[in-house]
Amino acid sequence: MEGRTPGLVCGHHHLYSALARGMPAPPEQPTDFLSILEQVWWRLDVALDLEMLHWSAMLGAVEALRCGTTAIIDHHESPNAIEGSLSVIADACAAVGVRVVCAYGVTDRHGADGARRGLAENERFIRAGGRGMVGIHAAFTCGDDTLSQAAGLAQDLGVGVHVHVAEGRVDTFAGERLEPLAADDWLLVHCVHLDRDLPGTIAHNPRSNMNNAVGYARPAARPNPVVLGTDGIGADMLEEFRLAYVAHRADDVSASPDTAWSWLEQGYAFVPEARDDVVVWNYDHADSPWHVAFTPGMRALGVTRGDGEVLLRDGLPTRVDLDEVVAKSAEQARRLFALL
Repeated sequence: MEGRTPGLVCGHHHLYSALARGMPAPPEQPTDFLSILEQVWWRLDVALDLEMLHWSAMLGAVEALRCGTTAIIDHHESPNAIEGSLSVIADACAAVGVRVVCAYGVTDRHGADGARRGLAENERFIRAGGRGMVGIHAAFTCGDDTLSQAAGLAQDLGVGVHVHVAEGRVDTFAGERLEPLAADDWLLVHCVHLDRDLPGTIAHNPRSNMNNAVGYARPAARPNPVVLGTDGIGADMLEEFRLAYVAHRADDVSASPDTAWSWLEQGYAFVPEARDDVVVWNYDHADSPWHVAFTPGMRALGVTRGDGEVLLRDGLPTRVDLDEVVAKSAEQARRLFALL
């Protein structure tokens, strides 16, 4: 028996993290969210180059497609490979056939010049016709001037801002600092410790929040629209839906799978074309939240774009060679690990 759904949307991803699996242990054992950033992710992102970005995005897009995910909203940082980075990611995803909305996460962690170059990459990519948002890493790594410049650039370009908000307690004052700037077209990621309501859509990432032990965000209690993201841990959106439901249920025994399913579907507000894609699954109730919530192991058998092109046949991508993508990505991962 087979079931069908539209293409799925990953509402928040870090495609560069596809190379992080199996990376060497950090110099010190992280004990909280900030030390996880310092010991793991901020060591990794400074080592990235454009070739690594190409293959990480290619691998991430192939894995997304094999999970029935045909659109990704990506948030990127590579402080030593900023210029052109968003185009590299977009081109790699396009080669696979997966749509991507790109953003470079501006930060002051690498000085004023680093922030300036990050803003410039967002502007270059979007003005050149790229599908994107203006990225901000997080309020706690940016000064007020950088936050204002990013918000102003987004307004000038007619796009939203994609920003991590109060993911950990280190960013507790994000709400206060972003309140004068935030708008309805912003994508507010995590919001676990957000102390007030802000305009925009919330990207809920339950697996990542559990993995980083930052707490439960209670997205259902917010007035905002909510999308589901993975925060870089693959792009299996049906698995993320199951986790979102179980986390909600653990917090509120009256919670229904319908709520988490609505978060899954909210992704079409950002990439409406994905709704026209057709995913064929190995399960005949793939379109039912009450079935999917309790049915692990579902696989995408085929994906057809809205324009009729078959992107996935018998579980394999049609535009690229899966074995080559895996081998090249592994080679780049080894290069990356040697620099850590």
